[in-house]
Amino acid sequence: MKKLIAITFMILALFISTIYIIKDPSQGSAFVAPEAISSYDITMKQDLLCLLLAYPEHIDGIEKAEDNKVYLVLKSGLKLIYDDQKVKSMDGKMASPDIQDMLEQVYPLTTTGLLMEKDYDPGRVRMYGLLKEVYGSNQQQIEKQLGNIKVGGKSLQFSKSNGAGDALKAAMEELNPLAQSNNRIAAAAFPSSGTFNYRLISGTNRLSPHAFGIAIDLARDSRDYWQWATREQGQKRLESYPKEIVKIFEKNNFVWGGKWGHFDILHFEYRPEIIMKARYFGDEPESGELWYKGAPENDKVTWAIYKIEEALK
Repeated sequence: MKKLIAITFMILALFISTIYIIKDPSQGSAFVAPEAISSYDITMKQDLLCLLLAYPEHIDGIEKAEDNKVYLVLKSGLKLIYDDQKVKSMDGKMASPDIQDMLEQVYPLTTTGLLMEKDYDPGRVRMYGLLKEVYGSNQQQIEKQLGNIKVGGKSLQFSKSNGAGDALKAAMEELNPLAQSNNRIAAAAFPSSGTFNYRLISGTNRLSPHAFGIAIDLARDSRDYWQWATREQGQKRLESYPKEIVKIFEKNNFVWGGKWGHFDILHFEYRPEIIMKARYFGDEPESGELWYKGAPENDKVTWAIYKIEEALK
C-alpha cells in the first residue's frame, strides 16, 4: 500500500511539473516550464519577444554564445548584446546601453498628471545600432526612407520604415477631428514644432530621434522641457496637458516625453518595443505563469516564442 501511494505521488508530481509545457505543433519542441525560469530569464525573454514583434523585418534571430551571453542578431549581421553585465548610472546607460538598459524601465500606460522621478525615463535610452539598422545609418539613408504626413494642415516628413509613418498618420486621423471640436486639444497639438531634423541631442554627441524621422514635437510651451523650465513649472504644464492626445499617440506605439523625469512634454516618439512591453508585460508575473502570459495569441507571437526558446535552451 505504501509503495502504491509513493508511486501515485511521483506521477502527480510529474504531471504538475509538465502541465504548463507548450509544444510548437510544427516542430515538436517543448517550451520551458515556468517553474524552471528565473525572474532574470523571464524579463530577458519578454524583452526579446517585444523586439521580435516590434521589428520583425529587421531582426534575423537570437544567439546564445559559449559564455552564455545573449545577442539579438540583425539582418545585417550586427549583434546587439542583451546584457553587458556592467553597472551604469542613468547617464552611462544612455551613452552606452545594452538591450536590458533600453527596456529596463517599464513605460506607464496610466496618466497620473504627476512628473516622474528624476531618472525615471522609459524610452529615453536608445540603442543606436538598432535605430540605424531600421531607419538608416546616415543622413542620406534616413532621408530616402522619409515620407510626408499631414499634421494640422502642414505636410511634415516622417520615416516610412517599420510602420512609423503609418502610425503617425493613424494618430493624426484620430487627433484632427478632436482638435477641430476642442480648442484645448487644438492649442496643445498645433502648430507642430517639427518632425525630421538631422541633429544631435543638445549637449551630447548622440543623434536625436528626430534625426531618424521617428519623433514629433507638438505645439511648444516654455514649460515643456526639463532644460527650459523648473520641475514646478513642468508639473503645472503637465497637469493641464490633454490626456486625449497622450492616449491617441500611445495607442499608435508612441511614447510621450511627459512620462519622463527629464520631461519633454511636447515630444512623442515612435517606439513600438517600449509600448509593447508596457501592454503585454507591465505587471509582475505571478508564480507558475508562463513567461509570455500577456502577449497576444497569434501565429507571429507563437513563432517568436518558439525562436526564443530554441535559441536559449
